[in-house]
Amino acid sequence: MNLLDEPVLSHSRGETVSLPGLFAAMARQEATGFPALRPHQRPAWHMFLVQLGALAISRAGFDHVPDDEATWRAALGALTSDHPDESPWRLATLDWSRPAFLQPPEVDGARWSPVRSPDDLDMLITSRNHDIKQNISSRASAEDWVYALVSLQTCEGYSGRGNYGIARMNGGSSSRPMLGLAPASAKDMSADPSVWWKRDVSILTRGRKHDPGSQVGRVGGPALLWCLDWPEGHQLNLLKLDPLFIEICRRVRLRESDGKLLAFRANSKAARIDAKAFKGNVGDPWSPIDKKHGKSFTLSGGEFNYKKLVELLFSGNWKRPLLSTPSEYENDEMLLIAEAFSRGNSKTEGFKSRVVAAPRQILSVFESETAATLSKAQMDDIKVFDVALRNALALVAARGDRTALKADHYRRGALARKRFDRAADKRFFPILWLRLAAIGQDKGTEQAHRKAFLTYLHCHAKKEFDTALASIPCPALLRPRAESRGRREFQSRVRAEFPELSEADGNNAAI
Repeated sequence: MNLLDEPVLSHSRGETVSLPGLFAAMARQEATGFPALRPHQRPAWHMFLVQLGALAISRAGFDHVPDDEATWRAALGALTSDHPDESPWRLATLDWSRPAFLQPPEVDGARWSPVRSPDDLDMLITSRNHDIKQNISSRASAEDWVYALVSLQTCEGYSGRGNYGIARMNGGSSSRPMLGLAPASAKDMSADPSVWWKRDVSILTRGRKHDPGSQVGRVGGPALLWCLDWPEGHQLNLLKLDPLFIEICRRVRLRESDGKLLAFRANSKAARIDAKAFKGNVGDPWSPIDKKHGKSFTLSGGEFNYKKLVELLFSGNWKRPLLSTPSEYENDEMLLIAEAFSRGNSKTEGFKSRVVAAPRQILSVFESETAATLSKAQMDDIKVFDVALRNALALVAARGDRTALKADHYRRGALARKRFDRAADKRFFPILWLRLAAIGQDKGTEQAHRKAFLTYLHCHAKKEFDTALASIPCPALLRPRAESRGRREFQSRVRAEFPELSEADGNNAAI
């Protein structure tokens, strides 16, 4: 089952193609989706295809992205020219001393255990198995195994003794994030995987050609790491690898039996790459890097909400990854895509994805100080309403008596504040883009957008205050006083900070 020849991979046109056939279809912008790909596998699959495509193009010396299958067949085959049997592209081989697709050669003494299905092999770990069910692909296709292998080998973290994670993350309990820009489809403002892939491949190949010294590793070094022998305890030197190396982190082998693929896995005594000291700062073009501590970003216990994205994009504390910055060639509507597993200690907290439309007119100021200033100002405005909501509901919980306020009273508004924050998140970036686009125009335009945002926040904060009242216990005799004082507390705080707002603004969901 040679991926260079066998039609294993399906795409949106209902066709099933080989790996070179898929690259050719994507170059022609014919593949607009992958029907067999599960949502949490999208970032791993996109990053894999981009890295592999860029490696093949740069090593073949092309100055363009070819759109015919034969050219891609030759370029991919050239990456493994020292394996004339093309075993590195085969899903299953009888001889385990040879590499197979994302499967390193067998090591002496390995103890193999069976894997029941592709989703059991996949990187997903959930303590309650509720986010995405495991072990359900009882009638798996070869394509399902391909996606599971890519997900596991290029994105997995540490999951117990002998099961080490990838080099492109900050520690075993971290995650490999993907923060990037993608051209938006004119039809429905979604990310067309072919256009997105071609954009990222083009940027990476130009970078390798014009500034190879800026990358971690050695351009031209080992890149397809599953082709290399993996002696027990031996680790690869990161600085000798090609910057776009496609790694593997686990010993896995597939075997075909009666027309069905079966998988086996074994432990290792050490991680494949000696990269612990780098803390994930290995030049991954999708990974933000903490400037102060020199480590890659990890999403833990949260979402890609406006606070997280503002921190990554505009705070100045993070070095933004190459593929999340607008290039000189961008002239279309763009999408900011942030995806990762939120991870804890040997568990995942769910796959998180956020897509934010970024109109072309703001790309020129996307990285400006103005964007940082306005985004912080909007967060400060949200904070004012959040504090007003918290204090007002706490006062109601304290029966309207300020002298009786305690920590438990402030916790009463937690759910209301969370709902309000989600509402603020919904309009945060659309308003920010409007304000940025208005810079340099009439000052009144930018201020009008801010006023519209304040009105929106006021409306939703007031709505959450009214909704939360019924859930706060209070003696019937004292409730009128408690609610009246709470409402007055809320409005006085808002008026003090935003005198331009009126009570009517809190009842008008203008946007």
